[in-house]
Parts: sequence; structure tokens; C-alpha cells
Amino acid sequence: MKITTEGTPPQRQSPFAAGADLKTLHNHHFHVGAVKRVGTGLKLAIPDSHVGLVFARSSLFAKTGLQLTNSVGVIDSDYRGEIMIELKNESDKPTRIMAGDRIAQLVIVPIATPTFTQGDLDVTQRGDGGFGSTGNQ
Repeated sequence: MKITTEGTPPQRQSPFAAGADLKTLHNHHFHVGAVKRVGTGLKLAIPDSHVGLVFARSSLFAKTGLQLTNSVGVIDSDYRGEIMIELKNESDKPTRIMAGDRIAQLVIVPIATPTFTQGDLDVTQRGDGGFGSTGNQ
């Protein structure tokens, strides 16, 4: 995968880690409730038929009270802009992140790109049951 960077390239912290850590390029201070788009300095060329998924790091919220605003970020294979991470301070006190801090993790996965066509759906045992329809067993 090709990258250009002003910051640090994504890094896995163990040989079998699914996610590669993304780091912030600059220092940021977050007031309570503040939302900021944080730059990584990275631009990627994700392979065709793949997508980059940006997830929170498990310790980010515990250490700083910051969380991703969109839960999971999606980076399409044809996007060539800087990877930005939008964070919100959900804690009850101001917090900060420093340049080089690990703020998210990137997972690259293959995707299917089916053609959507209108038509009748096949019948299944579950049918249109959702949101708890399969029980609490």
C-alpha cells in the first residue's frame, strides 16, 4: 500500500495485530464537549476492492475521555486526501493529546461491491424480524 506522510506511518504494535495505529500530527487541547478534526499527516492508496476502517483505540477513552464522533470511519480506495480523525471530549474535564500520540487504529479489509437491483426478496424463517426478534437466549 502506498502512503505519503508528514507524520508517522501506521504501525502495528504486534505481529498479528489487525489494526495499525494512527498518530496525531499536532498537539490539541479539548475543552469539555469539544469536537475537533485531528490530522494524521497521512495519505494512503488503499487497494481496489478494499476499504480502510478507522476504529478507536481501546485505551483512548479511558485515558483521555476522547472518542471518535462517528464510531467507525470509512476510507474508500479512491480517496487520496489526508486521513483525519474527528474526536469529541466526552469527559467532564479538559484534556489534550500531543503530537505523536496514538489516537485511532486503521484496519484494511476486502469488500464486495455488488450491483443493487430492485426485485422481490426471498422468504426466510426470520423474515422482517429485527431488534431483538431472535430472543435473549
